[in-house]
Amino acid sequence: MTSSAPALVDVLAAEGGGEGDGFQAPGLGEFYPEVLVSFSVLGVDFEITRITLILWIATLAMLAFLVATVRKPSIVPGKLQFVGETGYSLVRDGIARDVVGPKGLPFAPFLVSLFFFILANNMMSIIPFAQISPMSKFAFPLVLAAICWVMYIWIGIREQGAGRYFKDILFLPGVPKPMYILVTPIEILQNFIVRPFTLAVRLFANMFAGHMLLVVFSLGAVYLFSRDNFSFVFGPISALMAIVMTFFELLVIFLQAYVFTVLMGTYLNGSIEAEH
Repeated sequence: MTSSAPALVDVLAAEGGGEGDGFQAPGLGEFYPEVLVSFSVLGVDFEITRITLILWIATLAMLAFLVATVRKPSIVPGKLQFVGETGYSLVRDGIARDVVGPKGLPFAPFLVSLFFFILANNMMSIIPFAQISPMSKFAFPLVLAAICWVMYIWIGIREQGAGRYFKDILFLPGVPKPMYILVTPIEILQNFIVRPFTLAVRLFANMFAGHMLLVVFSLGAVYLFSRDNFSFVFGPISALMAIVMTFFELLVIFLQAYVFTVLMGTYLNGSIEAEH
């Protein structure tokens, strides 16, 4: 199986012909679709898959939405402008100003872009004919986390100076010198490895689990409503759970975009202001 929709077709075809071997639970094949286009640039191989196309579509849709919200701005905003301004205000006031701190407003455009990019890609998990978020593949959240990791270290060096920034990380003020043998390796691990890793894993794990739950209940409903395996009890329950999990996934979509952005805001706050 390469995606939810093809999997649905496969189950229907198998059950319709009476040759199925029972319910086939979705596996990791969901996240490794067939390569649509492959090419090489300067000796580097690239592969375009269905998930890559979904990422491009989500990104273009996000850009089109943001441009449309400011295309004809007015004092009394229309519905589209209102939604765009609400999202921008949420990140600017709730994260850039309140989380990052007094020096956080210059980072508002970056944080807003990060929020809407993740939100747009997460939304693809419940959009018909897409039905999977690129963030459910670990590579995409990992790249975002790497960008954030480089940025907050660079901001820390720029704002505090390389010497002071790394000194505060490696040798926490107020800690007895003998304790540095234990504390310093922990701080290095936390700041340079754990932070970007957990940032990526949190987003990936939630979108991965959400997609698998939706696929399991959706395919389960199709299987239980099929001619040979019809169930008056478990079929409707599985279909109802698919609907319930879709609304729950919608909550997770917004929450994970917001949490990722908030955590980036806290990292920027620690980079701008020396920790005590």
